[in-house]
Amino acid sequence: MRGLSLASRASSPALNNLSKSQKSSNQPKLTTQKHPSRSKTDRFQRQTNHTEASLTGNNTLSSLNSQLTKIPVPKGHVSHNRDTRSVDRHYISRILSRNDWFLLLNHEFKAKRINLNPQFVVSVLQNQENPIYPLRFYIWVSNVDPLFIRNQAVKGVLANAFYRKGPVVLSVDLLKDIRNSGFRVDEDLLCVLIGSWGRLGLAKYCEEIFGQISFLGITPSARLYNAVIDALVKSNSLDLAYLKFQQMSADNCKPDRFTYNMLIHGVCKIGVVDEALRLVKQMEGFGYSANVYTYTNLIYGFCNAKRVDEAFRVFETMKLRNVNPNEATIRSLVHGVFRCVAPREAFELVIDFIEKEPVLGRLACDTLLCCLSEKCMPREAGALLRKLGERGYLPDSSTFNITMTCLLKGLDVNETCGILDKFIARGAKLGFSFYLALIETLYKAGRGMEGDRYLNQMVKDRLVSDVFSYNMLIDCFCKANAMNKAVMVFKVMQDRGVSPNLVTFNTLISGHCKDGEVQKARELLQMLLELGLKPDIFTFSSIIDGLCRAQQFDDALGCFSEMVEWGISPNAVTYNILIRSLCLIGDVGRSMKLLKDMRKDGISPDIFSFNALIQSFCRMGKVEKAEKLFVSMSTFGLIPDNYTYGALVKALFESGRCDEAKKMFFSMEVNGCVPDSFTCNLISENLVKQGDFEELQNIAKICSERGISLKSIPAV
Repeated sequence: MRGLSLASRASSPALNNLSKSQKSSNQPKLTTQKHPSRSKTDRFQRQTNHTEASLTGNNTLSSLNSQLTKIPVPKGHVSHNRDTRSVDRHYISRILSRNDWFLLLNHEFKAKRINLNPQFVVSVLQNQENPIYPLRFYIWVSNVDPLFIRNQAVKGVLANAFYRKGPVVLSVDLLKDIRNSGFRVDEDLLCVLIGSWGRLGLAKYCEEIFGQISFLGITPSARLYNAVIDALVKSNSLDLAYLKFQQMSADNCKPDRFTYNMLIHGVCKIGVVDEALRLVKQMEGFGYSANVYTYTNLIYGFCNAKRVDEAFRVFETMKLRNVNPNEATIRSLVHGVFRCVAPREAFELVIDFIEKEPVLGRLACDTLLCCLSEKCMPREAGALLRKLGERGYLPDSSTFNITMTCLLKGLDVNETCGILDKFIARGAKLGFSFYLALIETLYKAGRGMEGDRYLNQMVKDRLVSDVFSYNMLIDCFCKANAMNKAVMVFKVMQDRGVSPNLVTFNTLISGHCKDGEVQKARELLQMLLELGLKPDIFTFSSIIDGLCRAQQFDDALGCFSEMVEWGISPNAVTYNILIRSLCLIGDVGRSMKLLKDMRKDGISPDIFSFNALIQSFCRMGKVEKAEKLFVSMSTFGLIPDNYTYGALVKALFESGRCDEAKKMFFSMEVNGCVPDSFTCNLISENLVKQGDFEELQNIAKICSERGISLKSIPAV
């Protein structure tokens, strides 16, 4: 255990003891129970004795009961007091996986070990890995109590289960399974299935099944047609949707407002608004007036077609016809305007719209602030927020956090804090993530007192309460190079009874190591071990990095060796820390050995592994060795970056191989690496030294086309 002993001599006994305890904990434990699974069966048998007594003489149910005992049942899976929380969904899943699932569920229900209510039904439907299981459970529930299948929440959860885990295909075996349960695929279930196929983009399958519904004993209806048309529109098969629309009359099905709105949505989605207007006119001719959904789709369509003025006119029409806009209408209009025109013009158009429609108020303002934040327009967002704040406007929490994050990135921190304080005084609430970003910014700017003020506010709002929030706060201070503050938070955390975990220690160890305080990292390592925690790859990598920064390379290599003793395999990051550090002191030999060891361990070197060595060889004037490494990168599927090319181009120029240097520069883009400002300036400076102004002119032209600025060169 030499490496960590060097890193922390006092920790040697703890390391040894922990190592022994881990070995002992891995040993199999003796037990006096020879058949543990039998005890579970016995336990379940005792729970079902009262049921068996009532089933004496019934061979089918006796057989069923014997089948049930073969399913391992966790303790407390059933509920005699009708508490559905104690029902194990995994147990239900095991029942649903069997061929006799229907009989088994009936048996459990009759034994009063399943208590049906909407919450329990939804819970089971949501927590199945195989999409056939929620289908089976839904079928069983519909047989027990048909009222459940009319519950919209249950239908919605079933549809989501089919979508997330599906598709569910109506195979011959599945249909046979459904028939054996005494159920059949009815219109309700088929509509849910069709909806899931549409969301999954299975347009052809929707059409195929709809054409065969007579075999399921189902006749076409307007509701089924609507389900199919909606599914086809969602799967971007508008032609097929129109075909079904035209077939409705042949099946004596009359289109309704839902039918038209689905088609209007489909054509508006692709910006064919004139067809949408024709459909609206046709719909109104059949006596169906346009509703808020219709107008919202038209606004969305006009914005997609880049016809902003007409989108605003649709909104005016809504007002004239006394159709109140909803949240989707406002969001479609505001977001649509920003999609159509340049951000600044969009901002002016929406501001004028809000001024004319004061009744829209907060919703329109919230949406506008979100758009400004998405478009990275902090000046406009800040000015609007100040102006609206003077009028008493208070954004919702989500909008406020999004906007303040934009301001923090784009405005002066004083201006951001000024706006922030006014809204906090009026009751605005900030999220945990924004507080962290703000505190980190203030500490990095050397304004710790202001950072503490917001830290106190964050604590006052009870946003720091568990180990996860404390860890994030500690990480925030580590990133801001405020290690004293990070340590203070660590102590407060312990004083309040919140136990630190491995992430806590890793964060602090990494922070101290980056700060050059290796001794404090050692002390934390000792504390970590005393608490019975096992260091992981992040712990070791941080310590190795800290030892390298402190120029304690032998200790770093010893710690690296000790990782293996702990059963922790180093990764590319760990190797790269050592390779880079050894290259910096000119010990390329040991770096090359580490690269070979890395490959032996089955770890693929990355671009950082090679760059450190290539740059080191170039600095030493060993260009040929650097070129060999450069060539070998391709065998690992690595694309050299600007640092790789920059080092080689510079070394080739310095060794007098100017033609090769230029050739390498011009080969960059062909090999998948676009030259950046650093590389372009590097070659231009060397071309000036060589007096090759003709080539310099060509490079200057290429850089100008790409918006890369070169340093001022009088000759160009």
